[in-house]
Amino acid sequence: MKAFLHIFILSALLSFAGLSLAETTNPAPSVAVEIITTTAPAVVTPATVNKGDTAWMIVATVLVILMVIPGLALFYGGMVRAKNMLSVLMQVFVIFSMMAVLWAIYGYSVAFTEGNAFFGGLSKIFLKGITPDSLAATFSKAVYVPEYIYVAFQLTFAGITPALIIGAFAERVKFSAILAFMLLWFTFAYLPMAHMVWFWAGPDAYTDANAAETATATAGFLFQKGALDFAGGTVVHINAGIAGLIGCLIVGKRIGYKKESLAPHSVTMTMIGASLLWVGWFGFNVGSNLEANGLAALVFVNTLLASASATLAWTAAEWLIRGKPSMLGGASGAIAGLVAITPACGWSGPMGAIFLGLFAGAVCFWAVTSLKSKLGYDDSLDAFGIHGIGGIIGALGTAIVANPALGGTGVWDYVSNGVAEYSLSTQFISQMWGVMICIIWSAAISFIAFKFVDIMIGLRVTEECEREGLDISEHGEKAYQI
Repeated sequence: MKAFLHIFILSALLSFAGLSLAETTNPAPSVAVEIITTTAPAVVTPATVNKGDTAWMIVATVLVILMVIPGLALFYGGMVRAKNMLSVLMQVFVIFSMMAVLWAIYGYSVAFTEGNAFFGGLSKIFLKGITPDSLAATFSKAVYVPEYIYVAFQLTFAGITPALIIGAFAERVKFSAILAFMLLWFTFAYLPMAHMVWFWAGPDAYTDANAAETATATAGFLFQKGALDFAGGTVVHINAGIAGLIGCLIVGKRIGYKKESLAPHSVTMTMIGASLLWVGWFGFNVGSNLEANGLAALVFVNTLLASASATLAWTAAEWLIRGKPSMLGGASGAIAGLVAITPACGWSGPMGAIFLGLFAGAVCFWAVTSLKSKLGYDDSLDAFGIHGIGGIIGALGTAIVANPALGGTGVWDYVSNGVAEYSLSTQFISQMWGVMICIIWSAAISFIAFKFVDIMIGLRVTEECEREGLDISEHGEKAYQI
């Protein structure tokens, strides 16, 4: 009871703060991000639902599920020692299941209904009022998809993001503590970030300048600031990466870190997982377009090229510095490229995607080797080094690659129904808003949540359990019967 009282008080404080800020925020120009309809001016053109768009969204949703189970589970599982393989599989599997249920109960409503600039409301709690005839807006005026598939698609994002965090403190945290932390983090970190970045009134609300100003005033805080995030650079990757960094610092290093071998038990499994992630990522990024059209094709190409170029960049850097290229490095590079292109994939041109991939592959290699070594933290599976650093690169890089002068698409103005005049410096400042708010918000909520869970039930397993392995000590079974 005491725990729920603390959560209630924290929620009330954050909601009150969000309301105050929302009332003093000057809306920025409209941007194209994921959307859901709210109270707005009447649609002048009859709403249409294209069966091709709906079919694609169903496929994209399945692809993102594939990213998590089994993709992420195998990618992470292969990198831990054999005695902890099953524990990682279990954590990813159950976290995804838990987030799916929470999303339906209150997550979707808090993220994608109108409230204040930081939190949505509870008008769709328990998915109340949503029927097979309910519609969710896309990027095109008068074009919609069934709201149920939008709910399901966004559910998969909410499912994979918390699961990414466990890579930072794998092999040493209680299963019960992980689940308790994820409940708090999902509620107070993921949902507000999703609302801040992706909630707006939809393109049909932007009929003229006055209507656009009114509609934008109801949007999320970072949407109002003009921050671009097509598929989750801030909401997913920086958010999870920062939470992972805070977690590994609070939990502490694994027993034997830098004193005994902590090598991956199966790089083969990691390669399989990385490949499933790569394939599933097309659902993640291309699905975020919400329509099966030419822009979706551009997002597909960008996603493919960024990951390929990052793989080459990481492999080349490792080969040059360490003398031999590794499969683990190649797989990590591919994920770094996917992370970096995620926020930019709908605004970049193909050459911009290659540039982002090359830069992210090289910088993320430096982050998981030199930076981690110098700072001395034990980010077990490089959740921060790949998702945190890669997400920051992608979010800031979006301002560069979106520039029409550099092959980008620019930002669509729904009032004039054309590409708006582009200012790289203005957009970069907007991207900085997104990055800094995400870092501060995620770090603060993560610190509070980890400390709360540590006080209530304890975060770390005993030394005896850690040496025995979490498979046996936490779950009473083994991944391999040898």
